[in-house]
Amino acid sequence: MSPTRLCFIAILMLGLAGCGRIAAIGKAPEMSPAQASGEATAMMTYGLGEDLRRTAARSDTPSLWTGARGSLLGDRRAMQRGDILTVVIEIDDSASISNSTGRSRSGAENMGISALFGLPQRANEQLPDGATLDPAVQLNSSSTFSGDGSVQRNEQLELRVAATVTQVMPNGVLAIEGQQEVRVNFELRELLVSGFVRPEDISRQNEITYDKIASARISYGGRGQISDVQQPRYGQQAADIVLPF
Repeated sequence: MSPTRLCFIAILMLGLAGCGRIAAIGKAPEMSPAQASGEATAMMTYGLGEDLRRTAARSDTPSLWTGARGSLLGDRRAMQRGDILTVVIEIDDSASISNSTGRSRSGAENMGISALFGLPQRANEQLPDGATLDPAVQLNSSSTFSGDGSVQRNEQLELRVAATVTQVMPNGVLAIEGQQEVRVNFELRELLVSGFVRPEDISRQNEITYDKIASARISYGGRGQISDVQQPRYGQQAADIVLPF
């Protein structure tokens, strides 16, 4: 395939990739439908022990001291598929890494022929002025390398999001998933949380902190006009991959 045809195909692909941006001109980013999420699916299906929980809630004894979830002392923590709990995300991390490397090397080699049956003297007569076989070879080499590197990171994030129990694992651990979208003008902020939690780590306020979530996946980003401007163009991204310098 000729280089001209390859360039044409590349330009065509970049143009097709930008069609999505053209279609979004003058429009606010659309929010994801809530009914299509895994949380909605979990709420539409009953969890294990649902019949027992509903029976306990319909107790015929008019007392505040029953064990039902709706009573004064009832356990309102999430425990079944479809239940909702609050995930508290308070990240305040900082890290500082500094590395330094140094290396040096030097070498010298000399080789000369001062006397060999008078041959060096006769050879010197035939050499240009200033040239001699003593020393015949002289080499010097030296190299120096030094490197310094440092990393400084400071992250601070405080968020609260409602998550839904999507599955009760065989060992009793709860799989949770939470999604939150907030749109302000033409910018949509997205918060996604997922992972596995132990029921005993959920507080009496039906809350759990992010550091008690196993395999935690927390994503906080956005899409819209501001996020679009902060991203390099498709052509620049392709050039960064292809160009070797």
